[in-house]
Amino acid sequence: MTCAIIDYGSGNLHSAEKSFQRMRREAGGPEITVTSDPEAVLRAERIVLPGVGAFADCQAGLMAVPGMVEVLRQRVEAGTPFMGICVGMQLLATVGREFGDTPGLGWIPGAVTALQPSDPALKVPHMGWNELHIDRPHPIFDGVEPGEHAYFVHSYHVTPDDISHRLAHVNYGTKVTAAIGRDNIVGTQFHPEKSQRTGLHVIANFLNWAP
Repeated sequence: MTCAIIDYGSGNLHSAEKSFQRMRREAGGPEITVTSDPEAVLRAERIVLPGVGAFADCQAGLMAVPGMVEVLRQRVEAGTPFMGICVGMQLLATVGREFGDTPGLGWIPGAVTALQPSDPALKVPHMGWNELHIDRPHPIFDGVEPGEHAYFVHSYHVTPDDISHRLAHVNYGTKVTAAIGRDNIVGTQFHPEKSQRTGLHVIANFLNWAP
């Protein structure tokens, strides 16, 4: 059994792999593998899609891996636990509106739009630690206490069409989606691999989540 972290040329793969390996040792779960091979993803028990940079660039990078999107779709439709991180979460949406409109995977309907804090003193990108507010209980947040913080680096955010798909938010001049999910799919705008205890909790919970 494996948890496949997708390598498609975008994402802090070393840091993510290190954190997932650590929590596998401490909390159990499948072997961790970083791969760009769709056949390896087809056999994986869990899938993680990281992402750093612009939405369109990440989508183009993912589409450029032959057969990867088709395998991801097949595995997600079969109920495989799936986690998107940062832009990997944004790709779950219907469309990204960064440098024009780019279609996303469409697994959680919604749009990725520019952050526009109501307070002009708040800078974009939103970078640093912010307090998580859990909107809907979910197994990936088991053990995460109210008031815990997570680490963010982003200029765009997801607005899901169905508000019940928003699992958590942070306040940054407006409510900013911090996590989304439905069925066997979850995504975090924050970087769990950089979020110390809070992020490690989320990773351990994902590795043992049985949706």
